[in-house]
Amino acid sequence: MTDATSHTPKLAIALLLALIPASLHAQAKIFFANNYGATPDGTTLNTAAIQKAIDAAAAANGTITLKPGTYLTGSLFLKSGVTLDVPEGVTLIGSERLQDYPILPTRIAGIEMIWPAALINTRDQQNVTITGKGTIDGDGPIWWSSYWVLRKAYEPRGLRWASDYDARRPRLILFQNSENIHLGGGITLKRSGFWTVQVLYSHDITIDGVVIRNNKGGKGPSTDGIDIDSSKKVLVAHADIDVNDDALCLKAGRDSDGLRVNRPTEDVVIRDSIIRHGAAAVTIGSETSGGFRNIEAYNITALAGVPSGVLFKSAHVRGGWAKDIRIHDLDLQGVAIPIHITMNWNPSYSYATLPPDLKDPPPYYITLTTKVSEDKGLPHFSDVHIWNIKATGAKKAFDVAAYPNAPLVDFKIDHLNIEAATAGTIANAKNWTMTDNTIKTGDGSKVTFTDSIGEANPQDVPYGEPK
Repeated sequence: MTDATSHTPKLAIALLLALIPASLHAQAKIFFANNYGATPDGTTLNTAAIQKAIDAAAAANGTITLKPGTYLTGSLFLKSGVTLDVPEGVTLIGSERLQDYPILPTRIAGIEMIWPAALINTRDQQNVTITGKGTIDGDGPIWWSSYWVLRKAYEPRGLRWASDYDARRPRLILFQNSENIHLGGGITLKRSGFWTVQVLYSHDITIDGVVIRNNKGGKGPSTDGIDIDSSKKVLVAHADIDVNDDALCLKAGRDSDGLRVNRPTEDVVIRDSIIRHGAAAVTIGSETSGGFRNIEAYNITALAGVPSGVLFKSAHVRGGWAKDIRIHDLDLQGVAIPIHITMNWNPSYSYATLPPDLKDPPPYYITLTTKVSEDKGLPHFSDVHIWNIKATGAKKAFDVAAYPNAPLVDFKIDHLNIEAATAGTIANAKNWTMTDNTIKTGDGSKVTFTDSIGEANPQDVPYGEPK
């Protein structure tokens, strides 16, 4: 028999080797941007200094961090193996000069084109973390103002649809063609010039513990919270979002270009989050061309000022599909429309037509105005389960419509508890089942089905069996 005590010194040494070198090892891999010339005065442009620190950290799979203060910067590019730590007391604030954001190939609002880089970029990388309890601030008001000025000039010319593409506003954070990415740790993201976080053509992404605030200093147009765009294996959890457009949104390309790329968003979980302001608790679309599969969203609270609970939106030139969608356990407090589905969303934006007097349009105008045939353009949503939705203070329980030749198929709606002024309508439905729902309406109305196969009382009877 071996004497157990003979192993004690070896065990103690092993423990020390496991603990002490690990501490030294971690210290050796922390890179302060200040040591590379970064100045926290809020006015010195620190792009080059911070990027030098990132590059040094990348060579050692290390962590870049900063001493307390405000750091003005243009686009930064994280590299594989790097952790960006933005500790409490640190703010990274974006430059107000467009030239500080390099123009690079990407996808923006559903089409591939060149566009200003985001403030924080992870492109073609892996194993990257962004964390800390500090703040990343896009200094959005200057970009928001530029958009409104351009849009005011464009609308009379029939170019409303071009506004988002011509007003080049930097996103706050972009993950593009990347994998094994983590964002969270209580970080605050605010005043994004355009979308706050875009996950594009990426997989194995975790966003857990972010605070997004885009309504300070004005309401930022198109300041989406988190957009998951033609990506897969994504988890979003513990997000606290206050924005002026889609909050938690799934996208997959627009019209002819989205159909060409044809990349779905799939295997996504969104959970345990709160939406204070935004277009909806959960949004799919309007960019639907590549399709959606295996999506689950649950334990989400949306407060008054959020117009929709579940929002599916597309257009008859967008195409695409959605199936195996599961949305449940939502708490909607003062949300106007708990279940909102439109396949003819925002026509002045969705349907692009070149004005006849427009000379020499940019290439992306041609992309946006390329016609899509009806057989490819109609979106097809099916196999959707929505349950355990509690809604109070609603205006209309349902506002649902698709197309007679592209109905919403095989929806299961159960265990809703909705208090609304009126019940609303469901159009273009096929094989819906609605059971164990309580819908109390101020005007005594019940949900009206039109242009649908089978009709029944959706409050307490299954719906979907043809008459």
